[in-house]
Amino acid sequence: MSGEWREVSLQEVTQLIARGITPAYSDASGIPVLNQKCIRDYRVEYQLARITDPTSRKIPSDKILRDGDILINSTGQGTLGRVAQVFGLTTQCTADSHVTIVRPIESAVDIGFLGWHLKGRQSEIESLAEGSTGQTELSRYKLADLIIPLPPLPEQRRIAKILGDLDDKIELNRKMNETLEHMARALFKSWFIDFDPVRAKMEGRMPEGMDADTAALFPSRLVESELGLVPEGWSAKPLPDVIEVNPRRTLKSGTVAPYLDMKNLPTQGHSAEEVVDRRFASGTKFQNGDTLLARITPCLENGKTGFVDFLKDGEVGWGSTEYIVFAPKPPLPPQFGYLLARSDALRAHAIQNMTGTSGRQRVPTECFSTFWLAVPPTDIDERFDELTAPLMAQIKSNIHQSRTLASLRDTLLPKLMRGEVQIPNEK
Repeated sequence: MSGEWREVSLQEVTQLIARGITPAYSDASGIPVLNQKCIRDYRVEYQLARITDPTSRKIPSDKILRDGDILINSTGQGTLGRVAQVFGLTTQCTADSHVTIVRPIESAVDIGFLGWHLKGRQSEIESLAEGSTGQTELSRYKLADLIIPLPPLPEQRRIAKILGDLDDKIELNRKMNETLEHMARALFKSWFIDFDPVRAKMEGRMPEGMDADTAALFPSRLVESELGLVPEGWSAKPLPDVIEVNPRRTLKSGTVAPYLDMKNLPTQGHSAEEVVDRRFASGTKFQNGDTLLARITPCLENGKTGFVDFLKDGEVGWGSTEYIVFAPKPPLPPQFGYLLARSDALRAHAIQNMTGTSGRQRVPTECFSTFWLAVPPTDIDERFDELTAPLMAQIKSNIHQSRTLASLRDTLLPKLMRGEVQIPNEK
């Protein structure tokens, strides 16, 4: 480490190290409260926040979050020690008492540098917890005494910029993937649930956002069927007639194969968070193009659903026995199964048909025999594939790039914080 670096305690460069509030939660309007679930992957997920009623319990002004605040999970098995930093606030919010708020002194340290420094020491911060097993809590007094090696302020800024630029690209990819998935899901709903192109032609209009060749594939009438009104020339069929449910996949016992557990099945988006190699014993088997849907409460209600695109050609993976597998039969494209599984109609049907005692409810596979689909002619299937397959492929590419960037960021982080990588001066 360069001789220009100095060491300070965390309390020397911060104006606040304190737990958040004990909220009076409300379903009405109020101030969002960030909890442990909101802090993950170095970022704050505001959509998971609860609401507290400020009229029921006064919120101290210093507990209202500010840009640059660093949030640290202070309790909870598996989440204790996680760190994220608040930026881009557009409304008032606070944090609950399971989160420690660390507020840097801007004249003493670059706020981005301090945020990244603490992110890089999450395991060490977790070790500062006190208490019995399962009841450990982060000691803010030990946290305050944490020694922070500081380079000169200009170098702090350069380090923070390098790590921030990598993180910004990861976040840009995440937002792009949200947009791409929204496009695919909106197209699925428009064509196969709402029949928007048909309704537009019935009214003498050109279907919105559709070229003439694609519009010509759709009829201009709806006719009665077992499902109700469906486009003329389409057929109404129960789901298992067009989508295999839990198709047979072969994997010998003891074979080492990609394994996906329930906790890593995403609640949003289609990509699994982590897949590991494990010897096959007993579980649900799947291959590329399959869709995985959680059958058990509360995983189903929470939206745990994924699209398998992470295996090698011909490879079979496996996972929880609580998965239901959808495999669309040609000419339906593979992504049709995933987009169907994400649809409100399918999810509502699955939830309504859950059986079992409270807290142990599951979706019976046979319930999908009473879920009917409007099945289009082959030319519409093919056109849908042409439009949505590139969206799914781009999402996969963005995810691969983000994981590469995250690996680079996580490799650089400790080296930069120890001064092992020299940052050239900006010219």
